[in-house]
Amino acid sequence: MSVYKINNLGSLIRDNTYVGRGIVIGKSPDGKNAVVAYFIMGRSENSRNRVFVENEGGVMIQPFDISKVSDPSLIIYSPIKKFGSCLIVTNGDQTDTIHDFLSKGKSFEQALETRSFEPDEPNFTPRISGLVSFEKADITYKLSILKSADENGTSCSRCTFSYSALPGLGHFIHTYNHDGNPIPSFTGEPERVAIHNEIDKFTSELWENLNEDNRVSLYVRYINLATGREENRIINRNNIKG
Repeated sequence: MSVYKINNLGSLIRDNTYVGRGIVIGKSPDGKNAVVAYFIMGRSENSRNRVFVENEGGVMIQPFDISKVSDPSLIIYSPIKKFGSCLIVTNGDQTDTIHDFLSKGKSFEQALETRSFEPDEPNFTPRISGLVSFEKADITYKLSILKSADENGTSCSRCTFSYSALPGLGHFIHTYNHDGNPIPSFTGEPERVAIHNEIDKFTSELWENLNEDNRVSLYVRYINLATGREENRIINRNNIKG
């Protein structure tokens, strides 16, 4: 099999009941749009009690039913936030850490050196993060994963991958390889996936192939590289639209 194979995103997730939270970053085949997607899944009532809401050019996660929130610390955060000509996307409150470091002239990597995987033993859920940088009507982007170095949470392994955008190619990173107890963390490099020119086609491919029982919310943004115009889609299982 070619190491340069570009996979169908739907096929990668279709038979996987629990990939957890996922980030996709890439560029449309026609080269016109930067593409960013973020989704969350949940097995518990607390994890499923969430919705995405757009807020000041970014996205907030809010409880659908505030009376059912048992632990907000790992489920309520801003997964997408702008900083200057950059877009930050993460699966936790490290969004704010990255934003704060960039505002001080420091780097994406420096910010994540101060963070670790989530303290949810025995899963030790990885923190995944992305940074899209816009310059001269094009993009470069980075993806990072912070995960436990062993089954005891003894130390944190930090991996960052940097990419120049290629038309039609995206990179996909998610928190878990598949369901389990404990849930096994994502391994290897971000997966190479195909991006579509049409936002609705790409959104449908993602949402319709996420496990129906465990999918919670999905956000997709297409940014026109020539004009900066944004087109966004939100799908919430709890039927609230941002």
